[in-house]
Amino acid sequence: MISPNFPAVNKQTSRKPLISSLLSLLFMGLGQLYNRQFAKGLLMVIFEAYILIFWSSPIAKGIWGLVTLGEQVQVRSRGRIVEQGDHSIFLLVEGIIFLLALILLICFYIFSIGDAYKVRKGIEAGIPANDAKQSIKFAWERGYVYFLLAPAIIFTMFLTVLPLLFGILIAFTNYSGPNHLPPKHLVDWVGFKTFTNLFSLTNWSNTFFGVIKWTLLWAVLATATTYFTGLFYSLIINVKAIKFKKMWRTIYILPWAIPAFISILIFRNFFNAEFGPLNEYLGLIGIDKIPWLGDPFWAKVALVFVNTWLGFPFWLALMSGVLTNIDRDLYEAAEIDGASSWQRFQSITLPLVLFATAPLLIMSFAGNLNNFNIIYLFTEGGPVNMDYSFAGSTDILISWIFKLTLQQNQFNTASAVSILVFIIIAVFSIWNFRQTRAFKEEDMIQ
Repeated sequence: MISPNFPAVNKQTSRKPLISSLLSLLFMGLGQLYNRQFAKGLLMVIFEAYILIFWSSPIAKGIWGLVTLGEQVQVRSRGRIVEQGDHSIFLLVEGIIFLLALILLICFYIFSIGDAYKVRKGIEAGIPANDAKQSIKFAWERGYVYFLLAPAIIFTMFLTVLPLLFGILIAFTNYSGPNHLPPKHLVDWVGFKTFTNLFSLTNWSNTFFGVIKWTLLWAVLATATTYFTGLFYSLIINVKAIKFKKMWRTIYILPWAIPAFISILIFRNFFNAEFGPLNEYLGLIGIDKIPWLGDPFWAKVALVFVNTWLGFPFWLALMSGVLTNIDRDLYEAAEIDGASSWQRFQSITLPLVLFATAPLLIMSFAGNLNNFNIIYLFTEGGPVNMDYSFAGSTDILISWIFKLTLQQNQFNTASAVSILVFIIIAVFSIWNFRQTRAFKEEDMIQ
């Protein structure tokens, strides 16, 4: 005969996992002690007590600094610092560090609650809780992979996530010269004001839209010229009538083998309007000197030419391998059908080459959007454009960011531009990757 009190006992038993998790919610480790896992519970209790006693005040101060960015202004008297005051940027960095640490602690806290609940569930199902030795063995067998990954995760948070968060948050402050540079001045949160200034203020909007137009045009020209120049020379070298193919490939790969830094500086002297060899040779044939680096149009032409010289050998080497692997039977069948050389190229060669190189082509475009080296070393962003703020006629977004930060102390504007650059590149790259045949066929295989 079933006892009339049995349902009440069963109902009380079903509450024990909830009680265990609530105890861990009140204080880390109490749920484990309730489950009679004394060693694990004591370690968790000691850990939380240590955090509360020694780190609660620093964490609270760090979060305060992140929210306020300081309140005490530096006090000076007769050129001397009387009171140091708060350093807003130090407070911002420290606040981000403590915020990341707090997130890790919260994750561990949630884990302790879930662990107490699961262990109690197992006990109710007739599975005894692990003792200290069994817990260590279980953690080693099931969690050693996570122990190995833990240092990488921590380093990633503080060496990658921290700088990223700092760079993003700077865009929402007024951190800029000359009136908001710590420690002399405090920095304040301004929300989206920096972004609105980029689009609403004439001096900033003219520069932003002008630079972004040239950046996109530059990326298209730089990518297309190197890609199709490499394809052109690889097609010529691949012709059966061409002898000494290895020698020609070696010669054309040399521009890529020489450090770009050296090549750019040589070309800078080569295109010099006053004493450069190019203008001297043009003068010999009766052509007036061209202001290569002094005129915006000619400076951009020279940039594209130099970038083509530096970049086409990569595509030459890559496409030579692609062309070698194309089945010759396709060309023979097309030739039998009466297809001309151009038709064979248009219908066979180009589609297969694009299929093999499309992901790299997209990555090359994204890389050229941030091709800082050639812009800075060749023209330094010049010539001067009077309609721009802190930018020259050949500056792209990344070189403009460089000038805003290291030369003009406009850190908040540079951060806002960096965020917009990231959005542009990310949207373009993701959309184009999804349009490539290689990506679509991979999805179909999966």
